[in-house]
Amino acid sequence: MRNYRRLTGWLIGGWFTFAVMAAALHLFRNDSERVGVAVAIAAAAPLVVFAAWFAASAAFREFALSLNPRVLTALHTWRIMGFVFVLLETYRLLPAMFALPAGYGDMAIGATASLVAWQLAEPRYRNSFIAWQVLGIADLIIAVSMGTTSRLLDPSGVSMLPMTVLPLSIVPTFLVPLFLIFHVISIAQARRWRVARPTAKADGASGGLTSKLPVVTRSS
Repeated sequence: MRNYRRLTGWLIGGWFTFAVMAAALHLFRNDSERVGVAVAIAAAAPLVVFAAWFAASAAFREFALSLNPRVLTALHTWRIMGFVFVLLETYRLLPAMFALPAGYGDMAIGATASLVAWQLAEPRYRNSFIAWQVLGIADLIIAVSMGTTSRLLDPSGVSMLPMTVLPLSIVPTFLVPLFLIFHVISIAQARRWRVARPTAKADGASGGLTSKLPVVTRSS
């Protein structure tokens, strides 16, 4: 487990460094001033690597599932910075069809992340915990969809140029796929949780019923 922790730390660090260096070299910019193929590749490649590694390696899968779900969920608090998108839209630096759903969606997820982490990240709240993770994924998918299509839907409108240069290029090329991975791991963890249902058995001595309280367990 320690080796996987060190390896994933280096991989994430290398991934972040690549995202910064590529943006500094203007590799994500394009003439149409929209989120283009280069950004899509940079965002999708880590997701493909993670999915393949998670599916193929039982050891890596167990490492990923051993991570603390409270910490993974609390890290989404950073998404409250979505207010930056709303602010940039006010100054017409980002298109409204992207900035408003992405900004308000991220702020909602970021504002509730700590509460979900410390109150719902346990087996008895499994369904609510998973539902919040799904909402977080939906927010990211909507943001990506609006970001990639806004310039196509309104060619004469505000461009997506700020999302292809530093510092905002870090969002689609690093933060969005990283948060998606956190969501997927958290859902996979929660699916392994088990909650024993209340049962009742006859009390032979009194003829009454003795109720057993729900027992919360976590599967191995």
